Amino acid sequence: MVTLRGLGALLLLLLLASGEEKTHEQGRDSCLLTKGYQYDPFSVKDISNCFTKCSQSGSNPCNVENLQRYWLRYESYLLGKNIVGTVDMPFVKALVQNVSTDISEDLLFSHKFSQVPRQVAKDEDEPPDRVRLPKSLFAALPSNGSTVWLAITVLDISMGDVFKGPRLLLDNGSRVLNSHVVGLSVGHTPVTGLSEPLEITFSHQRQPPNMILTCVFWDGSKGDWNSKGCSTELGAEGTVCRCDHLTFFALLLRPVLDMATVQVLTRISQAGCGVSMIFLAFTMLLYVILRLSLQRFKSEDAPKIHVALSSSLFLLNLAFLINSGSGSQGSPASCWVRAAIFHYFLLCTFTWMGLEAFHLYLLTIRVFNTYFGHYFLKLGLLGWGLPALVVLGTGSANSYGLYTIRDQENRTTLELCWFQKEVALYVTVHSYFLITFLFNAGVLALVAWKIFSLSSVIAGKEPEQSWKAVLTVLGLSSLVGMTWGLAILTPLGLSTIYVFALFNSLQGVFIFCWFTVLYFPTQSTMSSTSGTARLDQAPSVSQE
Repeated sequence: MVTLRGLGALLLLLLLASGEEKTHEQGRDSCLLTKGYQYDPFSVKDISNCFTKCSQSGSNPCNVENLQRYWLRYESYLLGKNIVGTVDMPFVKALVQNVSTDISEDLLFSHKFSQVPRQVAKDEDEPPDRVRLPKSLFAALPSNGSTVWLAITVLDISMGDVFKGPRLLLDNGSRVLNSHVVGLSVGHTPVTGLSEPLEITFSHQRQPPNMILTCVFWDGSKGDWNSKGCSTELGAEGTVCRCDHLTFFALLLRPVLDMATVQVLTRISQAGCGVSMIFLAFTMLLYVILRLSLQRFKSEDAPKIHVALSSSLFLLNLAFLINSGSGSQGSPASCWVRAAIFHYFLLCTFTWMGLEAFHLYLLTIRVFNTYFGHYFLKLGLLGWGLPALVVLGTGSANSYGLYTIRDQENRTTLELCWFQKEVALYVTVHSYFLITFLFNAGVLALVAWKIFSLSSVIAGKEPEQSWKAVLTVLGLSSLVGMTWGLAILTPLGLSTIYVFALFNSLQGVFIFCWFTVLYFPTQSTMSSTSGTARLDQAPSVSQE
């Protein structure tokens, strides 16, 4: 009898151990979902933990596609119960209720994740996170009855791989706002092609810096986020998504420049600046040689302005290479100095490009009455002095400091000494550049019109005049900084950013080519050069 009791106790221990091992194994493999979809409260709570367990760096076995299908079918399960109720779990909040198809007003619901979704009363203020379902949606449903079941689900997808898709997993800087996904289902049939779109508002304090916000829905056929049929309206306190169908929605944040892109662009800019500095040094050396060998170079102002622009651009490239290579090294005071020097030579470059355009205007448009005493001296005071005044004012306002852009994982994508106050950046850089660029573009347009008008008159005598005019305008555009204008096109996409970085960093090469063609031609070429080249070699507008 004792033996039987001992054997029974042993079997009981084995069964308990087996049950614990089975439960542990089942819990460990719950994220695989290989045994069908169970929606009892215990299973839902267990599988919701997979939002954090399933990640690329995690050790838990997961089937992300099965998990995504599980939650896509969860709303159908809730609607199939035909019971009004709520779900309140750490990663899942849901509301199920019966709605009349003959409603007279739009329905408004709150989807704030800290609370279970709820319908907002008519006399209640609109919550910052809300869903507006138009009354036309319910009127257009198949008339199977006077009421229909509605389910609203909010998922906290956390930082795992579930509901990320290739679009987010490949781009480390992209993410779903607050990791919250809102699901909407009405009835038991798919709802698409709404004549009046539904509205989902996602609140945020302000648009995150250097991020693009896009309203998206989960495309189950592709297993990724998609924006087709949805529009995005940015607001001061939130973003409104309008979509013409029902499914799971989210607000996607994508960096304008992610870490990989910033690194590539930095390398392109550094390489371009290095090459540009070499050619700018050649330009200044060529000027010295020509000044020593040709008497007219001592009195002409145009080559002096070209060399002043080359000098400021050379020093700007040098400051950029030092600044981008130093990062946050050194004390705050040294960072302040690097930012101020970089800012100064940037403004000097803008100013001398503007003075190039001003001199071009005097030579080609306002040909008469162009005498100015000590002309180049005055240009030099303006070209080097005005930026100094701006930098002194900016520095006195303590606007310089370490400038850092970080991604969603708080990793630094760009770090250099620059502005720490956006207002100062907009006023002293963006506005300064915009005024200079608009003036230069206007002068270049007038000069181009005059050049092409002249070339059309003498085209019969010189068949090559048309392409010479084109090359002349391109050469002048490098002097007045038209490559900087490509910055206006950068919001169009990543390709324009690469084009801007490449062409703008090679401005020194273009200036060298123009300077060489203009001032170091053969004697035969000098006699047949373009009208603008002759104007550039015209007598000085000043007498010093």
